[in-house]
Amino acid sequence: MTLEISSALVKELRQKTGAGMMNCKKALQETNGDFEEAVKTLRQKGLAAADKKVDRKTIEGVVNSYIHAGGKIGVLVEVNCETDFVARREEFQELVQNIAMQIAASPDVLYVNTNEIPKEFFLAEKEIESEKQDLINKPEEIKEKIILGRIEKTLKNLSLLDQAFIRDSNITIDELIKEKITLFGENIKIKRFTRYTLGS
Repeated sequence: MTLEISSALVKELRQKTGAGMMNCKKALQETNGDFEEAVKTLRQKGLAAADKKVDRKTIEGVVNSYIHAGGKIGVLVEVNCETDFVARREEFQELVQNIAMQIAASPDVLYVNTNEIPKEFFLAEKEIESEKQDLINKPEEIKEKIILGRIEKTLKNLSLLDQAFIRDSNITIDELIKEKITLFGENIKIKRFTRYTLGS
């Protein structure tokens, strides 16, 4: 017997994930009406669908600004998509605004993703971590694992895509963008950003 799912619950799931109505209903039936599990299922499926679109060209989009804390922090960000039609959509504008707010709230973030971080930074961090006292007596292979783990954590702190979304800490900015790729059916990329802090 198929579990009856209310249209209100389906609508709520659609608003949260951006997935189609039928997919939302199916996910809720598969998870016996468990909303959070249905979200997880759709995200897993959505991310897989979004991954197929990440190599498509993004030549449209918007540049947005955000001023925070009474004019003490300012952000400029460029987010690209594939068509002007999507760029003008309210949901896309909201996404860009949320990304700008995320940058304002993340003082340690300097890069869009970890791939942009210079190799010199990685090597310098490795040297610093290698000389830490708590690693002196560790076996070499364990030491290497610990060092790489610590460096990865440092690099992720600098990467915008690896940050937990300020409006939903259960997902990263990367996952948020992939959700929107699924919603719009277009590739979306954060091209660049600048964060200004008064007096620095």
